[in-house]
Amino acid sequence: MKKIGLIFSTIAIALMTSCEGPAGPPGPPGFDGRDGLDGLDGVNILGTVLEIEGTFSAANDYTLFYEFPNTVEVFESDLVLVYILWDQTDDGNGQPVDIWRLLPQTRILNQGLLQYNYDHTFFDVSVFLESDFDLSTLQPGDTDNQVFRIAIVPAEYGQTSRMDLSNIESVMASLKVDEKDIHRITLD
Repeated sequence: MKKIGLIFSTIAIALMTSCEGPAGPPGPPGFDGRDGLDGLDGVNILGTVLEIEGTFSAANDYTLFYEFPNTVEVFESDLVLVYILWDQTDDGNGQPVDIWRLLPQTRILNQGLLQYNYDHTFFDVSVFLESDFDLSTLQPGDTDNQVFRIAIVPAEYGQTSRMDLSNIESVMASLKVDEKDIHRITLD
């Protein structure tokens, strides 16, 4: 009985190891399946929020210029939104609450109209003052230590999202950016 098991095992091993050689011809093609509904493509949301602070002066032609660092990728089609820290209020518990406004913003002053405005490329952003009067007559409250937030929203997401672009909190929530994630830069 042991000899029969040994012979059978030897034949089985020989058959299993001798199954090498060229591949056979392919089988006949199968039937096509039914087409399903296409799903929605996902969106790659890698938005960024930066904060810059600077002073407008005649020396910088009343322009704050910021070049995006290499760690921030901006495409020509992306939305670049700039918000100014317009004011602060109290939350009722003695804690300050920032009030942000989307640029451009216009102030009516005794001298005339003052506008905070911006432009951008995918390399940089410039925040500048425009007016119908001599900017050197501005008070320090309008020029010194001005704070701006720059939100970079991927174009694909900005076009499909229902976020309120005029509201920095809505934009940050949509991009999943917390206050602690904001990179702050003071310009010279």
